[in-house]
Amino acid sequence: MLLAALASVFIASCYDGDTCTTDAGEKIRLACIDTPELRGKHAQPERAKTARDYLRSLVVGRDVAIRRITKDRYGRTVAELFVDGSNVQQQLVAARQAEIYWRYASQCPWTR
Repeated sequence: MLLAALASVFIASCYDGDTCTTDAGEKIRLACIDTPELRGKHAQPERAKTARDYLRSLVVGRDVAIRRITKDRYGRTVAELFVDGSNVQQQLVAARQAEIYWRYASQCPWTR
């Protein structure tokens, strides 16, 4: 995939390990991965905060390349993010901060 052809967005914040918001207010759900939940009946707050903080260290306050895939049921953009040519989702999985979300893995070529 040619990263130069991708759009660029500025990441303002990350709510958790797989959801960020751009400076334009676009909510982005990172495609093909799942991270621990901060809240709810399946919450793992400590692991969730660690994943969120790792993601923040990679993308917040930076322009990142984005490959938009679709919209989810909450209206968020489902997308892959790239920093310095490196896939952010792959970095999260490699760092054991996220798992491949096999139900949606077909959306991302790197999961094959």
